[in-house]
Amino acid sequence: MIKHAELTSASQLHRYSWAHLEDEHGGLTDQAIDPEEDPLEAIPAEEFQRVWTR
Repeated sequence: MIKHAELTSASQLHRYSWAHLEDEHGGLTDQAIDPEEDPLEAIPAEEFQRVWTR
């Protein structure tokens, strides 16, 4: 399953998956993410799961 979570600087969590493709804040991308161009922070799988289920 593909999941995408965004935690904003204001601590707002936006979650996207095949079950929730998009909303007024954004959506699940249909393109590969380029870490050279996108300001991303890699986190361990356990941390992602903690954020996803909060």
